[in-house]
Amino acid sequence: MWLVSMIYDIGIYIYALSLLFFFSDCIRRNSSAKRMGTGLLIIVLVLQVTVLGIRTWQERVVPIVTLYDFLFMFAFILVVASLLMSFIQKSEITVLLFTVIGFCVLVLNHLRFDFSNNPLSNWQGVHGLLVFHIILANLSVVSFTVAAVFAAMYLFLHKKLKNKKWNDTMRRLPSLEMMDKLSYYGMLVGTPLLAVSLIVAVLSIVSEGRLELLLDFKVVTTFIGLGIFSYYFVKRRSKQNSGVMMSKWALFGYVIIIINLLLNSWSNFHWWTGV
Repeated sequence: MWLVSMIYDIGIYIYALSLLFFFSDCIRRNSSAKRMGTGLLIIVLVLQVTVLGIRTWQERVVPIVTLYDFLFMFAFILVVASLLMSFIQKSEITVLLFTVIGFCVLVLNHLRFDFSNNPLSNWQGVHGLLVFHIILANLSVVSFTVAAVFAAMYLFLHKKLKNKKWNDTMRRLPSLEMMDKLSYYGMLVGTPLLAVSLIVAVLSIVSEGRLELLLDFKVVTTFIGLGIFSYYFVKRRSKQNSGVMMSKWALFGYVIIIINLLLNSWSNFHWWTGV
């Protein structure tokens, strides 16, 4: 049974990685990200087939009776549907939605139910996902820090150029176009990481029945930050705002994330999870 549980865990982590690439493809059309996400999703499908094969061999019958089995098959079908849709043009949002739903079902099924009825196995699954959540959150903060640094440098250089105050420091800075692009790339990497991290955290809360934690300060401010970053990309794609305004939005979102981190001791979420 430990082998099935291990394969299931690996499948969830790879599923999360594929979700990151599909998020990136939706935010900024990127054929390489789409191919990578599709490739990882194929690996998830292979792992799901492996789990299904092992359990069928062990139980001498296709496991379709319990709610755990039903949800597993549901997630399996969604993976197949996502792969089929990925070969259709202009289906990026559809694939993303299928992938998000499938990932949520797979994680909740792993946290809420257990085919072996082993409580320790359930706890190990929860702990592993929480560690995964923390790693993703930390990586997103690093990416947003990079974006914020270049956004601040952009505003500094723009103000100096506008006031025609040229000095040696300005000569050592990248161009406005380069800083705007690097800040954007930082946001592009950080936003999917934060989104998947938040999904994992919410699923952990729901699986334990502690729904009051959804209103926890840390969870709420993370949603607010994610909303700001999403708005950033909406405005960016509409091309209605200047680089100055985009840099200000990037810094505003970063401030929310920093507040989220500084007030961590006021949150009940990490006290509850034990991390």
